[in-house]
Amino acid sequence: MVTKTEGTQLDDLENQVDNGGGGAWEYLCLVRKLKVRRSEKVLKHGLALLNDPKKRSSLGHDEWTLYEQVAVAAMDCQSLDVAKDCVKALRKQFPESKRVGKLEGLLLEAKGSWAEAEKVYSSFLEENPFDQVVHKRRIAVAKATGNMSTTIELLSKYLDTFMADHDAWRELAEIYISLQMYKQAAFCYEELLLSQPTNALYHLAYADVLYTIGGLEILQSARKYYSSTISLTGGKNRRALFGLCLCSSAIAQLSKGRNKEDKDGLELQSLAAEALQKDYKERAPEKLPLLTAALKSLKVSS
Repeated sequence: MVTKTEGTQLDDLENQVDNGGGGAWEYLCLVRKLKVRRSEKVLKHGLALLNDPKKRSSLGHDEWTLYEQVAVAAMDCQSLDVAKDCVKALRKQFPESKRVGKLEGLLLEAKGSWAEAEKVYSSFLEENPFDQVVHKRRIAVAKATGNMSTTIELLSKYLDTFMADHDAWRELAEIYISLQMYKQAAFCYEELLLSQPTNALYHLAYADVLYTIGGLEILQSARKYYSSTISLTGGKNRRALFGLCLCSSAIAQLSKGRNKEDKDGLELQSLAAEALQKDYKERAPEKLPLLTAALKSLKVSS
């Protein structure tokens, strides 16, 4: 994560370079260090360095790092001729490099040559089945071609090996949700909650999925996770507050207030509604009538 100080430093340096104040190489180094994508700027200033023989030679071995950085930026900007020239120069310098081979795979992706890119990545995995980056590129290719069944299969295999990759679990959950496979999405969020039990976003996403699945017991679980989200965010998460109201209203309709837990749920609902109304009064008073109408339709009173 880029800190505020680092972000300010990057912005200042970018402004300096843009206005002819020098420091292009320092700027490009900082972009790499912070792992941010400012592709248009990198392409512009990186290409200027590469096209100046004197400046390029002064970089020493870092010249090839710059070729790689510019190649990726050029692909992002769809300047594929530039990317091709950079990759060609790298291949000439490093004829046996697998790192350059991965760049060639990226270039095939940028061209939309999905089948060829898949062949490149598959050949890499035959040599090294544990190459995490290449696995992700194969998943990206499948997703880009709209082949969701293959994407799910590849992601699932990937997570069998790299179970600690939280981003991959989230991506798989989002794919399942897009396909209305909510029970499978719930499983993904359960895995995330096991590894990061205090992450409010995972509590909220899991609650949303449970609410969508529905049913009395599942709605009761959803309400608990909306409540935990509210607790973890200091009562400030509007979506969780409203989700709790929705859950409590649905539970009340299904159970008809038959037990004490339902009564406790209605009390929670009332507290959530009160917190929502207070928040809207302070931060979005013009939308308060809409909120009031929504809560009234749920038969909620604060």
